[in-house]
Amino acid sequence: MPNTIPPVTATDPSSAFLRLLTILDSLRTECPWDKKQTMETLRHLTIEETYELSDAILDGDLQEVKKELGDVMMHLVFYARIASETNDFTIVDVLNSVCDKLINRHPHIYGDVEVQDEADVKRNWEQIKLKEGNKSVLGGVPASLPALVKAGRIQEKARGIGFDWDNKTQVWDKVEEELAEFKNEYNTVDNEAIDIEKAESEFGDLIFSLVNYARFIGINPENALEKTNKKFIKRFQYIESKAQESGKALQDMTLAEMDVYWNEAKTLK
Repeated sequence: MPNTIPPVTATDPSSAFLRLLTILDSLRTECPWDKKQTMETLRHLTIEETYELSDAILDGDLQEVKKELGDVMMHLVFYARIASETNDFTIVDVLNSVCDKLINRHPHIYGDVEVQDEADVKRNWEQIKLKEGNKSVLGGVPASLPALVKAGRIQEKARGIGFDWDNKTQVWDKVEEELAEFKNEYNTVDNEAIDIEKAESEFGDLIFSLVNYARFIGINPENALEKTNKKFIKRFQYIESKAQESGKALQDMTLAEMDVYWNEAKTLK
């Protein structure tokens, strides 16, 4: 006998969430694939789903955002379901834990602490985390974060306890200083051999300082770079399509020929 399918349409958040829990429970006990999954086997799939959500957000496709949010939420429920089988924790424990954390870290909402602005909120957040047992302000930055994202998070957390520049002019001066040091190590004028390790180190410093400046002026560097990636892909694929239309292989075209199509692509939205 097939399992009874929960109501097709839930009318409120509680019943919708219960429907998801019910479906995951039945899949875990009845579906051969779902029965085999562990937290480790789900991990890379969850990362993939998170990136798909990120893509949908950058594309401004809200219907796709809705779909990907559902996929991510399903994974979160799945992890809790697996943990409940070994009596480590349940979805109720997960939800209560995050609720308790939010209440504790927002004393300006659920307590008598007063704040003036967003900076005060972030500063309090980091101080509370240290009181909760975190050994370092930077301890909460995941080691596996992409380097560009990690740089931004490190800087935000340092700012949260007051370790920051006073204004963007100082930050830009630092960018120019790091650029000069990189150029010096890279020998952009002379044809002498360069010390790759030193040049790499200075290049890292330059990127870090640019991330810092982006943060100061309200630009998310990860989003900015990804939008540039997408823009490049779109324009390059335009060159490919035009080459195909003309019956030419891309590798047989001159750079001047490709530049013509590249400039055409720049005029398209």
